[in-house]
Amino acid sequence: MGLMHQPTDLAAKQELSPDHPPSAAIAPATGSQPHIAVVGGSLTGPVLALLLLQAGLENVAVYEANPDLAAATGGVLSLEHTALDVLDRLDIPQHEYVKEGFETITQFRGYGPAGGRRRQRTYPGRFTTWTLLHRALAARLPAEVAHHGRRISAMTAEAGRPVLHFKDGDRASADLVAFCDGRSSVGRRLLDPARPLHYAGYVAHRGTATVRPADLHDFQRWEPCPGVQFNIAPVPGGADWIFFLNATAVQYTAWFGAPPRQRAFATAQHVSPAARAYVDQQAATHLPAPLADLVHSTAGRAAAPVLDIAPPTGMAWPIGDGYACLLGDALAPPRAHTARGAVNGIEQADGLAAALRQHIHHGADLTGALLGWRRRHLLTAVDTVRQGPVIGARLGLGTAS
Repeated sequence: MGLMHQPTDLAAKQELSPDHPPSAAIAPATGSQPHIAVVGGSLTGPVLALLLLQAGLENVAVYEANPDLAAATGGVLSLEHTALDVLDRLDIPQHEYVKEGFETITQFRGYGPAGGRRRQRTYPGRFTTWTLLHRALAARLPAEVAHHGRRISAMTAEAGRPVLHFKDGDRASADLVAFCDGRSSVGRRLLDPARPLHYAGYVAHRGTATVRPADLHDFQRWEPCPGVQFNIAPVPGGADWIFFLNATAVQYTAWFGAPPRQRAFATAQHVSPAARAYVDQQAATHLPAPLADLVHSTAGRAAAPVLDIAPPTGMAWPIGDGYACLLGDALAPPRAHTARGAVNGIEQADGLAAALRQHIHHGADLTGALLGWRRRHLLTAVDTVRQGPVIGARLGLGTAS
């Protein structure tokens, strides 16, 4: 069953609104607990699942499309104190995923001697990597909860409950489905198809070097001229860098073998020699020689097109007598400059877990609880999405068509 072949009741879905009648409990009348399906096993999904398990919910399943997500790697990401506090409450020691204790961002603007253009500010949080954080979360998910290689092809409403259909023909019903499946979210295409991703006109070229510059002690941001931003931070065993450069969709397709929306992440196998050469040339032109040499010597490369999306207007949808929700990048993937992608997802997961706890343990009306969850988190998601193009324009990024 394909994504476009939905039954009428799902195709005619409406966002949850205050006019929606009060809900019955999603827990069956027998008093047994509801079934919660979490789609996506990267970061937001495992955080949500662990919060639900901690709250005493027993029927939680995480479905991840990638058959071997443990083999995946990812670069630097930032976590504000709110997100760190959620992880603290999950009893995940910070030293397990934060290996560098700095809280500063050092910024260099323009050309010339670095000392004269150096600015420093304090970041209200810590820096980690996707790899470290995912590993810490995945290690705590019970084996019977995590299901890998489960790619969703459709969702229907049957017997009053959401039903997930998988590519292999299997099915799984739930009382509530939480889509945490990233910026190319299947859930968003099902629930909110009027908000497709569109290319913003520049690329985040990424690399992880196996050496670390001697003077790299915190997150550094180099902005020598409009249209160029280079970020680098220390990570275990070396340094992780991101080089933002303008590129047309035609250039992206030539470099990485598919258009931006089709190839939302270009892994090492997709990075062409032409893409490597262009990044090396831009580094030699715009960066200090030691950083340019580090970029040139970085063997492992990746890239991601910067993609925008219309701000969301909803976060939850009634599906039969159950519900489906979008969280994190599945709801609204922001540009990386906002430094809010992982934070938004974790905060939203924490808020949804709180709403479900009040419903399950104290009989709170679930429709009202979900509307309250939306009210608390939607405006932040909207604001984050809107910030991205403003920051990009200020940097001269996103001008390529």
